[in-house]
Amino acid sequence: MAINLQKGQKIDIGLSKITVGLGWDPNEGTGHDFDLDASAIMINGNRKLISENHFIFYNNLKSPDGSLEHTGDDPTGGSTDGDDDEAIKVDLSKIDIEVSEILFVVTIEDFATRKQNFGQVRGSYIRIVDDASGEEIAKYELDEDFSIETGVEFGRLYKRNGQWKFEASGIGYKANLSFFLEKYYSGQIIK
Repeated sequence: MAINLQKGQKIDIGLSKITVGLGWDPNEGTGHDFDLDASAIMINGNRKLISENHFIFYNNLKSPDGSLEHTGDDPTGGSTDGDDDEAIKVDLSKIDIEVSEILFVVTIEDFATRKQNFGQVRGSYIRIVDDASGEEIAKYELDEDFSIETGVEFGRLYKRNGQWKFEASGIGYKANLSFFLEKYYSGQIIK
């Protein structure tokens, strides 16, 4: 039975192969399609991006170590029919030893021109699925009103004492995808 997580709640993963699914339903009548993009940021113990190739998104679908694979961009959110809009497959047994945390963020593409924000999005969630059984392990539904935010950190996988855990974050930013790259980019690529 899946655990319904609250903001800030943490759980042990206890699996090696999972899928992190992200979903949302844009409100109708805004005049433009919503293009929300899921990304994963692989960072080290200093909270810095390991390398540009460790920023997994629609233009970089696979991590160098083969541990993360983005299943592809859904530019309108209309093709899922209630399922995950975008997903990232994770094999925790393959993660580079330098990676101590993986952040999962969703941003709204071209939000300024389209005058869009997360206040116009409903039903947003992040969930963890066991790849072996297809069973949903945990789900965090974003229930806050992010009326000006255009980027949200939904959750994070992090390693403590050699074990992977997941935390439901729910942290909103008035930002785009490049903001997250710049926030965690050290200016000096490690690899």
